[in-house]
Amino acid sequence: MNSLFEQVHANEIVERLNQLRPDAEPRWGKMNVSQMLAHCSGFQEIAMGNSTSARSWLGLVIGKLVKPVFYNDKPLPQNMSTIPEIMIVDEREFELEKKMLIQKIITFQHDGPEKCTKKPHPFFGKLSPEEWGKGLYKHLDHHLKQFGV
Repeated sequence: MNSLFEQVHANEIVERLNQLRPDAEPRWGKMNVSQMLAHCSGFQEIAMGNSTSARSWLGLVIGKLVKPVFYNDKPLPQNMSTIPEIMIVDEREFELEKKMLIQKIITFQHDGPEKCTKKPHPFFGKLSPEEWGKGLYKHLDHHLKQFGV
């Protein structure tokens, strides 16, 4: 699996983000492109330890069991549910959201595993920095594919 801690993969994600257009239409899902960028930023904030989200009851029950379904080389399923804290429903400004997300990706990659959050993932629970890096890459890749890049 690719990891956001690896410079080459972080660069690839940033290049793909720069290919996005404000009028890009989703291939699935309800978010527009600006909302998707804000959603991905919210997840970066959790991984960086800048915000938290309580574990869901479902995550507490099955999170550890289904972790292998996420941490593999298969694409994520379309239209998965998300944690409420990063479900974006209001309108956002495309260029601002893109700029903020790119900066968070650069910071996360630069800071390395040492500065990755020690707090549990809202669904999967305790993750190693390696799992956070791989999970963030997979999450971003999923949403970039959602918008055709």
